[in-house]
Amino acid sequence: MKIDLSGRVAVVTGAAGELGRVMARTLAQCGACVAVGYHHSRERALALRDELRAKGARATAVQVDVGCEESVHAMRDAVTAELGEAGIVVNNAMAVYEWTTLLKQDVKDFEKVFRTCVLHNVLMAKAFVPAMIRAKWGRVIAISTECALAAGAGTGALVSGKRGMDGVLRVLAREVGEHNITVNQVAPGWTISDRDRAAGTERNEAYEKNVPLRRRGLDQDIANAVAFLASDLAGFISGAFLPVCGGNVMVSI
Repeated sequence: MKIDLSGRVAVVTGAAGELGRVMARTLAQCGACVAVGYHHSRERALALRDELRAKGARATAVQVDVGCEESVHAMRDAVTAELGEAGIVVNNAMAVYEWTTLLKQDVKDFEKVFRTCVLHNVLMAKAFVPAMIRAKWGRVIAISTECALAAGAGTGALVSGKRGMDGVLRVLAREVGEHNITVNQVAPGWTISDRDRAAGTERNEAYEKNVPLRRRGLDQDIANAVAFLASDLAGFISGAFLPVCGGNVMVSI
């Protein structure tokens, strides 16, 4: 038994980022055609596209502002023209901002997070789900965070966006399930990426001691969860919030 995404077209937003590029590589390794969605990181996106092509995958790179309806629809049209209609959407992009306390956080940061979490997922659904309905198959996978459950000090803007996103996705899961479309979330913990490897900052004992598995996750751990949820192996899983954080946070029942 293996994950086989042959013949599927996957779109990954924020695919030039630390976690996104590993998701894109992993989906391509599973046989999917991959659209590398990026906002500002054009050179990294093009390099990733070329890397995937060199390994035999069909791939394209498409610029998108995930908080702008016109931009999201333009991306959809570009992906469809080059790769075909997408059946897998991974909503990974999010605004970067400096964390501080709720009372000090600039209101503009809340607005940015709303656009790149809540509105991002709404617009991607509106753009890509109709084709999934026609195909009677689809996967919507959104990247959340363990912070959405932990709600730690200094994470107010992030948690507000991810919690709002969670509500949108739960409603979407109920509305499109009859069309054989699943909607799920992957919630990484504090994950090791290439940035940590380059800087030598993979270890953090203060964080690790509270994680039941006693380590930080790897970018590949997150990509593996995304690939699983994108596959037919997860065909009867929908509406799930899946923490990939070594047990650092756990969903209540």
